[in-house]
Amino acid sequence: MPARHSVRAQILAELRGALAAGELIPGQVYSARALAERYGVSATPVREAMQRLASEGAVAAVPNRGFRIAGLSNRDLAELAEVRAALEVPAVLGLVRRQRGGRAGPLASRGARWPTDHPDHPAAGRPGFAQTPGWDALRDLADVSVDAASRGDRPGYAEADLAFHRGLLDLTGNRQLAEVASDLLRRTQAPAEGRPVPAPATLRAAALQHVALLDALAEGEITLVERLLRDHLTRC
Repeated sequence: MPARHSVRAQILAELRGALAAGELIPGQVYSARALAERYGVSATPVREAMQRLASEGAVAAVPNRGFRIAGLSNRDLAELAEVRAALEVPAVLGLVRRQRGGRAGPLASRGARWPTDHPDHPAAGRPGFAQTPGWDALRDLADVSVDAASRGDRPGYAEADLAFHRGLLDLTGNRQLAEVASDLLRRTQAPAEGRPVPAPATLRAAALQHVALLDALAEGEITLVERLLRDHLTRC
């Protein structure tokens, strides 16, 4: 990767971390020069990173001044949660139905070639997700999110949460869905107006829902999966 792009990516990660940690205050305007001095770089990669954040709705450009941190309103958060639920809930429930039915597709395990009454079929009392490519990585990501939340590492939790949901939706095989849903999640990670940053206990409760969701998926408990996911999307 060219050095310029590497610096821009590094500054983008730093700025996202500062937003998640509550270090950049909604409504405040920050100049590219001041932020460049803060991170010890030139103003150019800072402007490029802030323009990326502007495309995500986290900041807004202020001519001749810099960038204003665009805090999310309660309405913004509610609408984002509604749109995310409309995309993610049907997709994840579809994973359960496909796995329980043993139909071929991105999630079908090797056992799906057996008749449904065969003991090796995933629907015959054996969790089929255990053989799904990417399942072990999801378990690891859930653990990473719990660890970050327990330490009060808000930037670390934000990245783990994004990776977890992206990995979960990648199992659907729908790349466009996973990309759009990830963009929406990025938007929800912007600071909220009039709200303190989440306490470690709040983050940990949300992270533990990742673990509970995977357990419910493994057991094929479709009603529990839906309830956990809807609650999680609202909590986030």
